[in-house]
Amino acid sequence: MDNFTGKKVLIMGLGLNGGGVGAAKFFCSQKAEVLVTDLKTEDQLKESIKQLKGLKIKFALGKHEEKDFLWADLIIKNPDVPSSSPYLEIARKNKKEIETDASLFFKLSGAFIIGVTGTKGKSTTASLIYHILKQQFKNVFLAGNIGISPLELLGEIKKGDYAVLELSSFELDDLRQSPQIAVITNIMPDHLNRYEGMAEYVESKKAIFKYQTKNDFIVLNKDDSIVRQMAGEAKSKSVYFSDEELPNSINLDGFKLSGAHNLQNLLAAVKVAEILKIPAEIIEKSLKDFKGVPNRQEFVREAQGVKFFNDTTATMPEAAIAAINTFLDKFPDSRLILICGGMDKGLKYTELANLIKERVDEVIMLPGTASDKIRHYLGNYTRIQEAPSMPMAVKKAKKMAKKGDVVILSPGATSFNLFKNEFDRGRQFVAAVKNLK
Repeated sequence: MDNFTGKKVLIMGLGLNGGGVGAAKFFCSQKAEVLVTDLKTEDQLKESIKQLKGLKIKFALGKHEEKDFLWADLIIKNPDVPSSSPYLEIARKNKKEIETDASLFFKLSGAFIIGVTGTKGKSTTASLIYHILKQQFKNVFLAGNIGISPLELLGEIKKGDYAVLELSSFELDDLRQSPQIAVITNIMPDHLNRYEGMAEYVESKKAIFKYQTKNDFIVLNKDDSIVRQMAGEAKSKSVYFSDEELPNSINLDGFKLSGAHNLQNLLAAVKVAEILKIPAEIIEKSLKDFKGVPNRQEFVREAQGVKFFNDTTATMPEAAIAAINTFLDKFPDSRLILICGGMDKGLKYTELANLIKERVDEVIMLPGTASDKIRHYLGNYTRIQEAPSMPMAVKKAKKMAKKGDVVILSPGATSFNLFKNEFDRGRQFVAAVKNLK
């Protein structure tokens, strides 16, 4: 590992999801001089700052300043910060080293890395791979976009240990290495408020296999036309999964998660396990034991015969569509009440609105630009109410629900107008549901 003692390290973007916190903790443990800068204020970042209490860290919050980027030897960029930032331009002109926690982990860890990306299904697939590998291998770690900085692993991970990393397109933008096994779950329109268009977004995903060798593997969704075509660009060995080609040697009956999308997540994880020659009986047992990931179609509670589910990570219309279809299949005799809406990422909401009109019994809409789009496409659909906050949305859902109904939070949009992030949105939903009398 590099010697960071005395090195001036600037963490650009502390953030609210743990990545910046993990990076700051790591560099403090390495006796570096650490300065954290973020456009958010101290009050907005108080939960993250609380986790760094007692550490020797300086903060420059509410703004970025040129002098901090000239001071630094190394800049750790939060993936949410676009590479086009003028402050990063200043750093590049002054020959400063710029990394992310993921790119630095690739350079320093020596681990066998399994990287998982895709528009949806990343967290469930990465968590399931981790769950299976833990049954077979001694040292297995999970980190990345799932809320754990890979740098937090560097103190304990050894060469040859297994690291499963969930990698967003933002994290891939800064990588110059690829994992030994790359998994792409699917690709749909997303983050079009950051990328110039769909082609640029797709290009960002390709970094997961761009630097692979002929000895590496890429696991691809055969049912996704964009993903399927990537095989022709990869130097590595291509392995496909498809819900039309279920594995013969593994019994999938015990898997608890519902929906076609979760079947594909399972199939991707099984392919990784087979590449690593994990026995079928261990894979089967792992599938039966896996309970899913919080915030993804997560059952919260049943209150007076009404079931409440938290699907806050549905930040795009396709994810909300998948959730609606899953719950319609799972509870065919129940009325469905949907809490949705939020801020738009430049996505299309026609298909979601059409499904709501056809199959959803009641809608409670949170405010935001995506909500405006959905409302427009709903046209003369009248079973819709507005809610200015999550507690109000949950109260309204409970009031209109009858015994046997299902209430799902599946927003189909981002959360930043009302919440710190989608996880804060989910926490508020869970708290409001648990507070119901």
